[in-house]
Amino acid sequence: MSKRIFITATNTDIGKTYTTKLLLKEFASRGIRVGVIKPIETGVIDGYCLDGEELLSCVKELNDEFLDVKSVVPITYSLGAAPYVASNNKLVDFKKLDKKIEELEKLCDILLIEGAGGLLVPVDENTMIVDLIKYFKATALLVTHCSLGCINDTLLSKKLLEDLSIPHAIAFNCRQNDDSFSEISEPYFKNSAFEVMKVNQNIDKICDVLYNL
Repeated sequence: MSKRIFITATNTDIGKTYTTKLLLKEFASRGIRVGVIKPIETGVIDGYCLDGEELLSCVKELNDEFLDVKSVVPITYSLGAAPYVASNNKLVDFKKLDKKIEELEKLCDILLIEGAGGLLVPVDENTMIVDLIKYFKATALLVTHCSLGCINDTLLSKKLLEDLSIPHAIAFNCRQNDDSFSEISEPYFKNSAFEVMKVNQNIDKICDVLYNL
């Protein structure tokens, strides 16, 4: 079985796909065969997977055995909502996901699995995104933001991962308008002996931590 790393976040539009692409490139630069899957994508219009196409384009440059967006995104729904809502509460097809992951793991040594939204996004009436991390026996990377409120958002998600004994690392995706982070939020993390790893600055270190978890 390949090493599985599940990229999740504190909410939607935090930067999971951006981070996943950087991870793919960094691991590949170390001579590691990389692969990627986004098990479920919603908001897919006319069969076009926005995140899936981005991920496929990136991974194809690093591993030419990845050719088909349907391999990267096996389950899609047109409504841009939580999978529970977008599927009308259709039970997730774990057999389909298991089969696809088994196929992809033959092509790579590290498989990155990108989630949808945050940890408590409902997939069906029995399953949240965080349950997928446990089910896949994956290490988690929690991507969090750097704007006001990130302390609360980060600590809530971190506690959930800890309560479920999921090995994880945390990365901050700071954007151009997040100049206040160093003054407003970062001091708390530093004073709490909380290592602040930034996606756009420390991707090599993030990969080191994830690889050794």
